[in-house]
Amino acid sequence: MQDFIEEQTFTQIDYTQEPLDKAEYEDCTFSNCDFSSSDLADVVFSNCRFISCNLSMVRLSNTVLRDVKFKECKLLGIDFEVCNPFGLKMIMENCILNHCLFFKTKIRKTTFKDCHLHEADFTECDLTSTVFENCDLTRATFERTILEKADFRTAYGFIIDPELNRIKKALFSIENISGLLTKYDIHIER
Repeated sequence: MQDFIEEQTFTQIDYTQEPLDKAEYEDCTFSNCDFSSSDLADVVFSNCRFISCNLSMVRLSNTVLRDVKFKECKLLGIDFEVCNPFGLKMIMENCILNHCLFFKTKIRKTTFKDCHLHEADFTECDLTSTVFENCDLTRATFERTILEKADFRTAYGFIIDPELNRIKKALFSIENISGLLTKYDIHIER
């Protein structure tokens, strides 16, 4: 049986030196903490906030991320595919998520705002109604991805093949429409 920790704030803790206790955290805030390369397997985070934390290369095997907000965090190379899929829901704001794997995850209605997602892998992911607000998706992979009703109006750097992905009712702007036409090698003048 795991410990239950609620409504606590953890500030400037280096979890690379002393690992986070395996527990269920609810309504907790982690601020300016270093989790880099930590093992967060089987930890439950519900309604938690991570602010200005380094979570690069953390291991999330069976980790629960239920209504978790990441703000101004560094999350390089994380494999979200191995998270517990039940209730997986996140908000990412002003985060660096380069080289992250979302392969086959179901993260409908997720908000990515002002994020860098260079070379992120969204293959076979369900991104229905997800918002990519002002996000850099340079070299991100979208293959057999469900992008129905997703909002890419202010996103940039992406290449999405409409023939390989489900994009019905997805939103794009005239400024970024070229990301849907790249494979045709045509030029669009503005």
